[in-house]
Amino acid sequence: MKQGSDVSSLMQMLGSARRARDLQPVGIIDIGSNSVRLVVYEGAVRSPTPLFNEKVLCGLGRTVASTGRLGAEAVERTIQALTRFSSVARILNVKTLRAFATAAVRDAADGPAFIARAEKACGCDIEILSGEREAELAAAGIRMGFQNPDGFAGDLGGGSLELIDIGGDQLNEAATLPLGGLRLIDETGGKIDEAVKIADEQLQRINWLGKGKGRPFYAVGGTWRALAKLHMEQTQYPLRIMQGYTIPARDAIQFCESIRRTKKIAALPGIEEVARARREALPYGALVLERLLRQMQPSAVVFSVHGVREGLLYSLLSPHERAKDPLVSFCEEFARQRSRSLAHALELCDWTDQIFDKDGLDETPDERRLRHAACLVSDVGWRVHPDYRGEQSLDKIAHAGMSGIDHSGRIFMGLAIFFRHAGAQNTVADGLPDALLSRIDRRMLKRARILGGALRAAHMISIGMPGVIDQTRLTFRGDKLILTLPKDRAGLDGERLRRRFESLAAVLGRIGEIRIER
Repeated sequence: MKQGSDVSSLMQMLGSARRARDLQPVGIIDIGSNSVRLVVYEGAVRSPTPLFNEKVLCGLGRTVASTGRLGAEAVERTIQALTRFSSVARILNVKTLRAFATAAVRDAADGPAFIARAEKACGCDIEILSGEREAELAAAGIRMGFQNPDGFAGDLGGGSLELIDIGGDQLNEAATLPLGGLRLIDETGGKIDEAVKIADEQLQRINWLGKGKGRPFYAVGGTWRALAKLHMEQTQYPLRIMQGYTIPARDAIQFCESIRRTKKIAALPGIEEVARARREALPYGALVLERLLRQMQPSAVVFSVHGVREGLLYSLLSPHERAKDPLVSFCEEFARQRSRSLAHALELCDWTDQIFDKDGLDETPDERRLRHAACLVSDVGWRVHPDYRGEQSLDKIAHAGMSGIDHSGRIFMGLAIFFRHAGAQNTVADGLPDALLSRIDRRMLKRARILGGALRAAHMISIGMPGVIDQTRLTFRGDKLILTLPKDRAGLDGERLRRRFESLAAVLGRIGEIRIER
């Protein structure tokens, strides 16, 4: 192996293999009222990556309200799924396998008999979650997926709705209500107007919903995610990432009301993106969300892919791991696996501090956090063909499995790396979609151009290797941005570096100058 890229590739593979060996897979089986799912995570870490994810829509809770029992066919489908999940867990060498059941099983008269069979099928104990425990785990899942969340969380399943007030590190009021989609269908005989009355009556019992006014509402559950997917399709939203997708509360109410009132679900624009087994419950999930939002009056609905399963995983983390920033944790690991050097990525954070800490380029703590995250992933497209690195890096970062970040932050990071490859002064006409640019404000776009220009210049100095840019200095002098190279690095000066540095200076409204330290 004579080429440096070959050595780097080998080191990257070895690093990934070491991480896989260091972590022990954790499997979680979620026996819900509608779906049964196994997720195997690579380990108990702050930003977990699923190794395996499979669900089966069994409909355990379809007849519990009317008969008090689990459906026989649904039980057999569930047992079959759990048997398969047990085999999958063994193949993946899962040492920690946890399982829980929710509303359908806890409410059904034959729930205990089902659990006895289910535990044999999956090969582990199954915890029947109380409504309060389910709400607490949903809140922990929101903590796993968001940085310092402060609002209300709601987890809608097939049998029940769990609500909980999340305020910083505190878990406040919580409630569980019999408002799951399958339960409402069963209880009303499919009469949605009757379901509206039931939802209103149940929600009016919760006298603390007003505390959610003006705060975000975090929506958890497959039916609500299906609603979000439908909204994305109908609004031609440019990203296809559910985590952190946000709709203003007023818009969400109008959208949910339109879904509730529709006569033909199959005719809805974009319905083909929703699984057929989810479509029946969609209007009922919409009505519950609509009636809840009308009473609570939150600022917005924020959809989360993190729920009870991730909350259970969060409970397994050490205090040190919980304290980590989920976004930075993900980006560090992404850089370790995909970049030429994590050490260099970390150096970029400090190097760009010199631009954003000086001369009026003010920066909020969250903007600094996003900038550092973008620095960490700035080299993940280095293996792509040079002609496509900008576009593919943008797509890869904007759609990465990150948490702890909203969609405008994703777009900022993706654009910064796009400009790092395509040039800081690249324009919309050169390939950036209007739909993407319209999702961030002018300030964020300018910051993305500045950061992209800085990263473009920095990589020309360091060639993506550590121990180089930390020997250089950036300073502002009057109308100049000055890059000072140490004497023993003077040979790095050249035409291409000067062009890139001048481009960075131009975005800052300055004149670029390169000096050699005497």
